Amino acid sequence: MTLKDAPQPWPSLVIFALAMGGFAIGVTEFATMSLLPYFAKDLAVDAPTAGHAISAYALGVVVGAPIIAVLAARMARRTLLIVLMGVFALGNALAGLSPNYHWLVAFRFLSGLPHGAYFGIAAMVASSLVPANKRTKAIGQIFLGLTAATVIGVPAANWLGQEIGWRWSFGVVALLGLTALTLVALLAPNDDPDKESSPLRELGALKRPQVWLTLAIGAIGFGGLFAVYTYLASTLSDVTHVSSLYLPLVLCAFGLGLTAGNLIVPLFADRALMPTAGALLVWTAVTLALYAAAAHNIWAITADVFLIGCGGALATVLQTRLMDISGEAQALPAALNHSAFNTANAIGPWLGGLAIGAGFGWTATGWVGFALALGGLSIWLVSVAIDSRIESEPKLLEDAAE
Repeated sequence: MTLKDAPQPWPSLVIFALAMGGFAIGVTEFATMSLLPYFAKDLAVDAPTAGHAISAYALGVVVGAPIIAVLAARMARRTLLIVLMGVFALGNALAGLSPNYHWLVAFRFLSGLPHGAYFGIAAMVASSLVPANKRTKAIGQIFLGLTAATVIGVPAANWLGQEIGWRWSFGVVALLGLTALTLVALLAPNDDPDKESSPLRELGALKRPQVWLTLAIGAIGFGGLFAVYTYLASTLSDVTHVSSLYLPLVLCAFGLGLTAGNLIVPLFADRALMPTAGALLVWTAVTLALYAAAAHNIWAITADVFLIGCGGALATVLQTRLMDISGEAQALPAALNHSAFNTANAIGPWLGGLAIGAGFGWTATGWVGFALALGGLSIWLVSVAIDSRIESEPKLLEDAAE
């Protein structure tokens, strides 16, 4: 009997264990932004320089995801997840012990290396535990760990950093990583390595145009969300004209939006995957277009940020899409999904910063995001057109034969 055939609640427990890893990753990814002023002061560097510690993590994700997925192609999934969480916990523990800024940057890079591969492999494990028509829901439940981090973990880590020091926040993340490692070791099913898998087979997935198009949808279409999120504090201060005390409220609304999206959207995606992806891109474009108008009122901007957060479910939908179009080589594309979204995390804030620097104001980030969402939608249209052509080819051949 496989775990998929076993009675409940075993699959749910496995998914919970995998989501705990997502929670730990989400805390360190988002909380570090809010802790920046504290470790910058302690390590005697200015804020822009300290920001390199955040960029180093994102670079670790982009670099680590494909390399680990390829080199670990023949490793059992459960074993790989345990190793990845171990490296993650170690990197965060060392970050909390960093003697200076340069070591912090190095350890942040180390912490980021397992990120993409962990989510990619976790998604494959989760989808193997449930029927085919519930795969996206299972993957969305793993991402709930990440979204819960933005609602609960990040505020808690920020409070901890303020009260007893930023180093303790990294220490707590390391403990969360060890907790996830233990849960995965106890609950995840034992699996044998795929003897037919190899680095070359994984790299073979990159020959598929649909893989690149799907990655491009995430890298471009998701950039607007990060453009708005990055400059949200400044927008609230200079446009909405509210106290910094309101920032946690709005950030919480964003996290609640992410959570709601990952609870609701998979119900539609499991029935119509690509239409759901297209609808999310339209949703994102509309909510980002409303951002400039909503920014002048605290309740309006809070509601809009919640709606923008709902569009974050695109990551879950594209994760399933990559598994559908990658054939037997699924690990590399699944991991690259997170490289794509970290690329969006670089593109969105960069373009948003250019718009602000050009004098268009803080709310220009919404219009930048609107344009990026439309760019992602354009790529989605190309991908759908290719799908339609492929589906019609067998019929054309049958008609020609007749």
